[in-house]
Amino acid sequence: LGIEAVYQDKSLGEKQDLWRNFFIGRQITNRLGFIKVREEKEIARKIMFDMIGFRGVGISAESKANKLSGGERQGIAIGRAMYFDAELIILDEPTSALSLKEVNKVLNFVRKIKESGRACIYISHILSDVYEISDKFIILDRGKVVSAIKKSEVTLKKLSEFMLKYAHAK
Repeated sequence: LGIEAVYQDKSLGEKQDLWRNFFIGRQITNRLGFIKVREEKEIARKIMFDMIGFRGVGISAESKANKLSGGERQGIAIGRAMYFDAELIILDEPTSALSLKEVNKVLNFVRKIKESGRACIYISHILSDVYEISDKFIILDRGKVVSAIKKSEVTLKKLSEFMLKYAHAK
């Protein structure tokens, strides 16, 4: 079972080309150990435009990571996880410190994970984001499961009320 994690700190080489960021530590090499640059660039293009649906003007596999918005950087990290066949992708606060527009980009990337048939654990304190993209909610308190609720069984308002009531009961 392949598991990949995408952290809130967007672990990309800021001054590196995007194609290099996809393959950090997992370079595609020939039998002599040389990196297959052309192949890596082509795969990066496919990931960016086909797999995660980048549509930004001026974005290419050769773009530097520091030229992307926060949401786009998260998209690169999510695309990398999907490419390396992760069946489970863990997203740890992927929208922290992002603007609303950037949050929507990340949520769209999460939808791509679901569409690809992969499982996703989305860790967040922003209930509205979590509710929008989730099928099931696992609520933890200090590392212990306090509730597991299917989306079909609860509204966002009821979920919020449950969490507030639980927090105040402590």
